[in-house]
Amino acid sequence: IEHKPASISRVPDHCQLKFVNFEIHKNHIAHETVGLSTHQLVVRRGWAFQLTLIFHQPIDWSAYNFELEVQLGDLTERFPVHFSSQCLTSLRWSARVLPESLLSHSVSVHVRSPVVSAVASYHLLLHIQSQYHIFNYELGTFVLLCNPWYKDDPVFMPLEVQLQEYIQSDYGLVYVGTHQSVRQQPWAFGQYEPGVLEACLQLLQVSPQHQSDRQIDYLRRADPVYLCRVLCAMVNCNDDQGVLAGKWQGSYADGVCPTDWTGSAEILHQWLSSNYSPVRYGQCWVFACVLCTVLRVLGIPSRVVTVFNAAHDTNTNLIIEEYYSSKGQKFNLSKDSIWNFHVWVECWMRREDLGADFNGWQVVDPTPQEKSAGIYCCGPCPVSAIQRRCLHCPFDASFILASVDADVIRLIVRDGLVVGRSVDTEWVGQLIYTKSIGSDKPESLTHTYKTKMSSLGTYSSTASFGRISEQKNRHVQISFILHSLANEMALYSVHVTAPSGIVPRLEVSLDVERSPYMGDAICLCVTISNHSRHTRFLTEHLNAQLKHYNSCPHENFWKNSHQLEIQPGQVMTLHHSIPASQYKSLMAHDNIVNAAVVIKDMKTKERVMAAQEFNISSHEINIEVEGGDSIQMKKNYIVHVFYTNQFSTVLSGAVLCVEGYGLLKNKHKTRLALLQPGESIQTTVSIMASSLGTKLLQGTFSHSDSPGVVSRSFRKISVHN
Repeated sequence: IEHKPASISRVPDHCQLKFVNFEIHKNHIAHETVGLSTHQLVVRRGWAFQLTLIFHQPIDWSAYNFELEVQLGDLTERFPVHFSSQCLTSLRWSARVLPESLLSHSVSVHVRSPVVSAVASYHLLLHIQSQYHIFNYELGTFVLLCNPWYKDDPVFMPLEVQLQEYIQSDYGLVYVGTHQSVRQQPWAFGQYEPGVLEACLQLLQVSPQHQSDRQIDYLRRADPVYLCRVLCAMVNCNDDQGVLAGKWQGSYADGVCPTDWTGSAEILHQWLSSNYSPVRYGQCWVFACVLCTVLRVLGIPSRVVTVFNAAHDTNTNLIIEEYYSSKGQKFNLSKDSIWNFHVWVECWMRREDLGADFNGWQVVDPTPQEKSAGIYCCGPCPVSAIQRRCLHCPFDASFILASVDADVIRLIVRDGLVVGRSVDTEWVGQLIYTKSIGSDKPESLTHTYKTKMSSLGTYSSTASFGRISEQKNRHVQISFILHSLANEMALYSVHVTAPSGIVPRLEVSLDVERSPYMGDAICLCVTISNHSRHTRFLTEHLNAQLKHYNSCPHENFWKNSHQLEIQPGQVMTLHHSIPASQYKSLMAHDNIVNAAVVIKDMKTKERVMAAQEFNISSHEINIEVEGGDSIQMKKNYIVHVFYTNQFSTVLSGAVLCVEGYGLLKNKHKTRLALLQPGESIQTTVSIMASSLGTKLLQGTFSHSDSPGVVSRSFRKISVHN
């Protein structure tokens, strides 16, 4: 792309600069920035880029001094253009012209930025000075990004396959559901969509840090740690003009339900076009995926990570208390909580502020949960610091450690008294997943956060409880609010003494026999072990409640009780079935069930319990593209979409919806008044891709008998020239 430079002084004919060619196509290939912009130069710091100066006539270079100047707000730096083949330095701004081009009116200039440069949009000027005159030109602007391909950049990543996945790939997967039944949900990061680069740069410009002191902000933007903290805070709108407003319950009628988003580009476009009004609404995976897009665009390798059974520890004591009734119903009595899944971002960098031991992946969490240094952001915190349990490592190590490795104390409460307790050291952070490189399979990161041995003890039940006890002077003082039968609240304190390591006389476990689908019965298996020498007469209480992934359960929808007898040393297995009619009309989009069993010894009054959480899977929507999933840009393709009623009952008010950002201009809806068992609702749509990359075609099915979407499926479409 050529453009005529602006002259900022009167120039005689023999020094007139006619055109400037920023060699965008050539530079974008050399700098691994192809697709980020079609109209402005985007380069990476530490590498030289080329521009061509076209004069009206050849210049006697020996009669003039040539200088380039880069401007960033009020910051400016001038540097000479050397005429030699000497290599340029990456320690400061430098430029050279090859000697063979000096006799031509078209001159190629190679410019190299320092490897420690601010990520921003720069102005470039040219100054031509003779003995008596100075001629000045405004050449134009260029964008400078981090350079993970360059070894001296703090975000350098050594392997090409990693760079392709964590910088260049515009497609990802988010893992959701429960650790018992992991579901994958595609996401289009969309860094090559028009306007996304501009939105990412504008995030920095409207940040509170830039508005309060632009010069300091520009100087600090060379540091990826600083960049990550600013951008993490800007993805949520809690403290600033950030991108997303969060909402976890209630109506989403004044915005978009978080589960309806399929990519970052639409969110960033909406934020930019609305003059920085927050986009409604996001939840953890939406916040994380948008941040991942922004970091990849600006050159910081990043990936989306899901922690299953992630603890939100409000008092940072590494303990989560849960309260159950004597019949297995879970109460909402604790400020702490455990999310079935929580999604954050890992970004890659050298931690030159902490030392080589903390290089590598860093946790950055943009979901507004707790404040960090007065603002809603979290990280970057080295994953290695979490594994080593370095609680005081910046930033927010103790909060992140609790998310993946807190202990759970479950208390059974009856009439305001604790009548049973158990400690679970394995529940929190059971699985930590990210998308594998070059594959849709999950890669487990659990071992990078957690080790079998730690400096404080092992992860066995006894040793872990001993660890808690040592931290609490051999006793755990638990303050909590209990719900009495009269629905009144009173404050109690309970001393929980560390166990002696003796195997309990009565043990119970609870499992789901198979992962249920909507319309199937839920089959639960209870296993009871009698380790005593006496026959035990027991009462079994079972309870099932629906829940949202990040909150406590709602009212129970099913319960069961009966008495049984178990012989000394006997292991008894009990099977229970919950019919679909008990839950079908209550399900929301999460489809998560909390089930608990409490076993009571009728003679000794001893109580033991076990709990399990799982999701009920939805039946798939079939999406078929004629000719396959690889399509050519700006050509029409036919897509067939259908959903079959797998329920044994008629579904009324059936709606099949198809949408795809970058493929369909509008949502396509098909309605059917009644959908009989085994009958299909289907539609055919025509798609056309407007840009290259990976696109997502989404189908959703709902009906009037259910409060939300019953089924959601995606199809990954690869777009090429």
